[in-house]
Amino acid sequence: MKLQFIINMLWTIIKLTKRHKQKVGKEGQVLHRSKRGWVWNQFFVIEEYTGPDPVLVGRLHSDVDSGDGNIKYILSGEGAGTIFVIDDKTGNIHATKTLDREEQAQYTLTAQAVARDTNKPLEPPSEFIVKVQDINDNPPEFPHGPYYARVPEMSNVGTSVLQVTATDADDPTYGNSARLVYSILQGQPYFSVEPQTGIIRTALPNMDREARQEYDVVIQAKDMGGHMGGLSGTTEVKITLTDVNDNPPKFPQSVYSMSVSEDKVAGEEVGRLKAKDPDLGDNGLVNYRLIDGDGINMFELTTDSETREAVIKLKKMVDFETKRSYTLKVEGSNPHIDPQFLAWGPYKDEATIKISVEDADEPPVFIASSYTFEVEENAPPGTPVGRVHAKDTDVANNPVRYMIPRYTDVEQFFSINAEDGMITTTKPLDRETQPWHNISVSATEIGGHHQDTKVRVNIKVKDVNDNPPEFATNNEVLMCETVAPGKVIETLSAVDKDEMAYRQHFTFNLAPEVAHNHNFSLKDNRDSTASIYVLRKGFSRLTQDVYYLPIEINDNGIPAMSSTNTLTIRVCSCDSKDTILSCNVEPYVLPAGLSTGALIAILACIVILLAIVVLFVALRRQKKEPLIVFEEEDIRENIITYDDEGGGEEDTEAFDIATLQNPDGANGFLPRKDIKPELQYPIRPGIGRPAANSVDVDDFIKTRIAEADSDPTAPPYDSIQIYGYEGRGSLAGSLSSLESVTTESDLDYDYLQSWGPRFKKLADLYGTKDCSINDADDGEDS
Repeated sequence: MKLQFIINMLWTIIKLTKRHKQKVGKEGQVLHRSKRGWVWNQFFVIEEYTGPDPVLVGRLHSDVDSGDGNIKYILSGEGAGTIFVIDDKTGNIHATKTLDREEQAQYTLTAQAVARDTNKPLEPPSEFIVKVQDINDNPPEFPHGPYYARVPEMSNVGTSVLQVTATDADDPTYGNSARLVYSILQGQPYFSVEPQTGIIRTALPNMDREARQEYDVVIQAKDMGGHMGGLSGTTEVKITLTDVNDNPPKFPQSVYSMSVSEDKVAGEEVGRLKAKDPDLGDNGLVNYRLIDGDGINMFELTTDSETREAVIKLKKMVDFETKRSYTLKVEGSNPHIDPQFLAWGPYKDEATIKISVEDADEPPVFIASSYTFEVEENAPPGTPVGRVHAKDTDVANNPVRYMIPRYTDVEQFFSINAEDGMITTTKPLDRETQPWHNISVSATEIGGHHQDTKVRVNIKVKDVNDNPPEFATNNEVLMCETVAPGKVIETLSAVDKDEMAYRQHFTFNLAPEVAHNHNFSLKDNRDSTASIYVLRKGFSRLTQDVYYLPIEINDNGIPAMSSTNTLTIRVCSCDSKDTILSCNVEPYVLPAGLSTGALIAILACIVILLAIVVLFVALRRQKKEPLIVFEEEDIRENIITYDDEGGGEEDTEAFDIATLQNPDGANGFLPRKDIKPELQYPIRPGIGRPAANSVDVDDFIKTRIAEADSDPTAPPYDSIQIYGYEGRGSLAGSLSSLESVTTESDLDYDYLQSWGPRFKKLADLYGTKDCSINDADDGEDS
């Protein structure tokens, strides 16, 4: 078997493809070399075979096979039993299915010879290959088609455009099935293709993009070297010519005519023109400029970024009466030039523009762009200020009328002569109120379209010395009581609403009425300031705390003006360092040495004591408020209810029993507390009081009830009536049990037994002296 392996390796290295001729005898026996274990180590089978019988691939035979049928051949590996089958007696291998090389080019199988009865290997297994032999059954294909290519216009012949590549699934190592040849089916005579490489090249010179931009080319690839019977495939190639700058710009006209009205302002558009360039992008850009002409200073040229047009605009206003036509020369050129086509130039063009000026009805024009005049303040009405002048520049030269728009001179300080433009004042002017007046003057031509124009007039009001000087500040001067004589307590300065002329200054003097005072003096410093000096010592706030010093101030204007201003000097207390402590007047009666802090402490104590006293009195009044209204106290509809015994006879806080204790305390008629009567009604004389010692209490009560019923000041509702006394001379005094808490009485109340059944209970309670207070409380509750 080693010999067999060596032989198999040699067959693989030298790649023997020659088939071994088989000699078949009359009995069908195959003759083979006796020194080989296997007859072949490589078999071939043609793909796509469609015969009626299985294809014989080859035959395996072992040296130990004597032909008696005791040897069994076994096949394993790729496709064994499905695609390839073996006759286990003869070793013949057949292909049962049609094979496609493009799906699988070869199959690796393993063969082994075993004893039929024992299945013991007689030889080691050995591999062999079955190759599928190719046939031309696949046409060429272009996997990347269709193609798109670009090539510059005007390219030279043979310029490479694109390389196309086709593929063939057939075996390139066997025959010519995969040998491709390229040819062009569509696109002549503009392009060609190399047969072996598939490179497409230009075939015509000077192909112009502006004439034709796109080309559709069809390329064919054919196998079998392009010979008859070969298969073919095609693809499309779209070729686009890219632009180059091979065309100079060109103006459609050599002369352009435009017009502009003389009333147009600078910056307005006059007209447009454009040079044509068929190139694209930057190659078709055109720059414009003015190169000549008599209107080069009156007009300017710009380029519209969107339309790429040359725009002619006014640079200065034109005047029909001065010049009626202008000429311009415009150049349009390419900024990007291809050196390859430089000889095709020049890449520029020129055009002439003729611009005519049209007449327009223009408004009047002032000689000056603005006017400035001066007039003195306080000048009388009608004073001339200045003259403005405008003229009509049109050929008609219409007359002009002037006016001042009221909105520029609201207070109407000025007027203007409509004929000649003379401005005069209408009222006196005050420089201190308004130093400048800025007005406008309108000029309108008579006739035409009544157009007007305005000019600014600035009028300065010249100063006249008509305001007297005055103190620069009106602050008070603070002076210490201990000021030393000769000390300067203030330096005065002055201001004047008028303008300060050169060498103008102020002088100061004391008013004549205080020129010889003994307190202060004034010194003019001759620099528009003055100093105030103290003449004596011993100033006292208690004697005089304020001094008024009238001072005359003069200017040296023309005419000179003067005024008298009063300087206020206040005397203040100061410490030893002349630091002002207080400038207020203090009482003279203050004892010496008593400081302000001590005075404040004393006043605070007094206020606190007064507050305590007022609070105490208020609490006392609230605690013991009488039930009877005295003087002008007004208590209306106040029902006093006394039906709560509370703590018995010790309860004296719920009711004022002063009246019951002292029935003689009321000397006259007392008003009721529950209502304030409008009129005071005295006790009627016809109704008498019972005798002092009378025991007819029923009559007494009836009398009181009748008196209350006839009282017009009594409320219209039930009210507890208070009787101020029990009867004059009564030994019992008050019948109220409330009195028992403070009164110790030794009286005998047995006489109550004779007062009738109404007082029976009281007689039982108070008839004996040893009655206790608790018994009295129980009696009241009953």
